[in-house]
Amino acid sequence: MILFVSDLHLSAQTPELNALFLQFLGGRARAAEALYILGDLFEYWVGDDDLDTPADPTHAAVVSALRRLADAGVAVNVMRGNRDFLLGDGFAAASGARLLPDPYVLSLPAWQFVLSHGDALCTDDRDYQAFRAQSRSPEWQAAFLAKPLAERHAIARALRERSEAGKAQKAGGADYLMDVNAGATEDFLRTHGYATFIHGHTHKPAMHDHIVDGIHVERWVLADWHGAAGECLVWDGERLVRERLT
Repeated sequence: MILFVSDLHLSAQTPELNALFLQFLGGRARAAEALYILGDLFEYWVGDDDLDTPADPTHAAVVSALRRLADAGVAVNVMRGNRDFLLGDGFAAASGARLLPDPYVLSLPAWQFVLSHGDALCTDDRDYQAFRAQSRSPEWQAAFLAKPLAERHAIARALRERSEAGKAQKAGGADYLMDVNAGATEDFLRTHGYATFIHGHTHKPAMHDHIVDGIHVERWVLADWHGAAGECLVWDGERLVRERLT
């Protein structure tokens, strides 16, 4: 059994979700062969050195719980999202997780999946894509990580506030800006051999049927965690099933 989750956005401001996720890691996830976290595990991540002097104890608690899950024999896999794209080797070493590239092809004996956070396919949002390209560059990241930790936290909070304000403005206008681009998605499915596609980011959980070059392809969008509820997508070896967590 394999579990998929994304978009938890854990922080000190989400105590109920933090407790739910820790409960999930200590219970439901222990029965799995592997756990795949497809981005935005945290609301933001300003560098692995934050674990040495954590301003937010949530980060240390989650990392410790992931390590316990990994030590229990569950393969823990984490993909960077648009909020925690600075997760690095220090996080991986502390948590016992394997950091995945985006996209990542998961080949199983019975099926093949392609996994992604999903933000790279929201190509209609040009402002975001420009920031994404800039912030993924080694030069930008080196300059950011060279700043004092307190300054990085302040920048992250400001970026988060700007993102939320922009999201509200976009939601009141062209809704397509907040979703994957149809043409880019079809090209992605074609490039990855028409594998079943699982992603997050859009906070619009659904299963979409695509016909690409005459081939039927399923696209599963993972749910975001909010309030006191979450969701995991379960692969039982034959099919995918959504499972609500409260």
